[in-house]
Amino acid sequence: MKSLLLNPKPINSIIFPSKTQNSPRFNPHPFPNLHIQSRHRWIRRRNLSTAVKAVLDSATVEQFGIPEFDFRNPSLSSSYRSSKLTRPNQTVLDAQTRVCTGPTQTKPLDEEQAFKVFDTILRSARGEIKDEEEVSKAQMGAFFAAMTIRANAFPEATQWSEGEMRAMKTFWPLLVRVLPPDIVFIADPEGLMMGLGSSIGPQFVGNGTSEMRLVGALREVLAGGHLGFEEVQGVLKEVLPFQEEGEKPHGASEALLAAFLIGQRMNRETDRELKAYCLAFDEEFGPPPIADVKSLTHYGEPYDGNTRFFRSTLFVAAVRSCYGESCLLHGVDWMPPKGGITEEQMLKFMGANISLSPFNAKKLLEDEEVGFAYVSQREARPSLYSLIGIREHIKKRPPLATTEKVQQYVKASGKEAIVTGFYHGGYEESLLMLMKRRGVHSGLVVKGEEGALSMTTRLRSSMTKGIPVNYCSGFRSLDISSTSEPGGVTRQGFSLEVNAKDYGFQPTDTPRTDRSVSRNIELGLAALSGEKGPAYDRIVLNAGMVDHLLGAEGAEDISTALDRARDAIDSGNALKRLLNYIKLSHKVS
Repeated sequence: MKSLLLNPKPINSIIFPSKTQNSPRFNPHPFPNLHIQSRHRWIRRRNLSTAVKAVLDSATVEQFGIPEFDFRNPSLSSSYRSSKLTRPNQTVLDAQTRVCTGPTQTKPLDEEQAFKVFDTILRSARGEIKDEEEVSKAQMGAFFAAMTIRANAFPEATQWSEGEMRAMKTFWPLLVRVLPPDIVFIADPEGLMMGLGSSIGPQFVGNGTSEMRLVGALREVLAGGHLGFEEVQGVLKEVLPFQEEGEKPHGASEALLAAFLIGQRMNRETDRELKAYCLAFDEEFGPPPIADVKSLTHYGEPYDGNTRFFRSTLFVAAVRSCYGESCLLHGVDWMPPKGGITEEQMLKFMGANISLSPFNAKKLLEDEEVGFAYVSQREARPSLYSLIGIREHIKKRPPLATTEKVQQYVKASGKEAIVTGFYHGGYEESLLMLMKRRGVHSGLVVKGEEGALSMTTRLRSSMTKGIPVNYCSGFRSLDISSTSEPGGVTRQGFSLEVNAKDYGFQPTDTPRTDRSVSRNIELGLAALSGEKGPAYDRIVLNAGMVDHLLGAEGAEDISTALDRARDAIDSGNALKRLLNYIKLSHKVS
């Protein structure tokens, strides 16, 4: 591995105007045009936070033709949670954190905890708890699904504790009288709970064709079993998009849907189940558009964002677009369980149009002055986006948290690649399997901090257990004649742990952002403006290393790939492309 000498050249940057006096609103507009060698000066960290929030004067608004938006731009990621969402009951949510997880991760409740949870559910079912303290049907569905699966399929260590047994014995005779039939079915599908011999669970079939299909599949899930590809897809297409009961004549109850989603994750999905989730809504709006670009990388960051560390992918995309590596980012405004910083929040804060259709994103990918784009799940897969509320109430991540990262909202006429992150060991193979199913030329999974896809320059901790941060695994396709795989394409697999120090980077801790959207933007813009430091190094590392690992043209040598990324920043080109995106995202139609 060849070490690099870092000898950056300073560049000029841009001047940001200040916020309009006495105005509580932000008018999200792009920053002024970039002129590297002329009238602009350095961005300083001490004034950048104000600059990020700044509003351009009315002349600039008129020049760019960008409308004023009637909203405030919140600085913290938690502010992006929709006010329309009801909050879950915290007592039950804490219990779900312990029990709505895998066979080895589950932590049974002790007697005090169990009695408190069951008492809370009973009082809520009786109508004694109102408003935000009420236990939702989705919470009940997820919690009782977890209890049922643990009893039926988990190893002895994570089955019911003695305290849970005593609590169930005390409360179930009372609960069965007040819980709705769908929740009784989830908790006691065989009607054998505590020897009461209830007929509700065995006879329950649901209301309408959608629920009937879901109930049939859920019986298998609650027993610890698995489903076929067509069965999972059939259920998802039948019940989504989710609408509150009463809004959709033939919809499914949130309790049944929550039980299905968390149950599949607790049973650890099979490949065919993950494929079903991944592909179910590929043509919700018809075939995806095809961008006329030679290379397109799909970035699948975790949709629930970062809560602690700098999120660099938006800025990496701006860098890689400078030399023909087009990038498509996708995600949401806010997603549980973490509710962290997302690309959509940053783009919204900076004034970009965050409601692009895949067809409009295609135009920006093809634009020689931009070369990257962002698509919200809200626009591309509204059926899946409709589950955000339920996902908050089931607490733990459902199968969709894995499969939504491996999407192709736009395809390319040239080569395609997918990059995504993972946290829990074992899911790296599942993600690579889905990428291959997508048919892309190259795929990469990264064990980044917080489960994100960004590599870090910090030193590996000696206390690390399991798969270390900066572990990478993937494949690239070789265009050579082969009889081993269809189409004459052979996939070359690889896995490695990236040590940034080997490539000339000084070890540094990852910058903290702690849910601050403005702080994350501040770090990214300072880096794209040429300010050297940890954020700059991470952007360079993740641009150059991804180029190399995916087999991008001109990135065969790692040092050359890293230098190319530095040049894209130090020339001002990467920052200019980000500003162009903010401006032009409002003009495509």
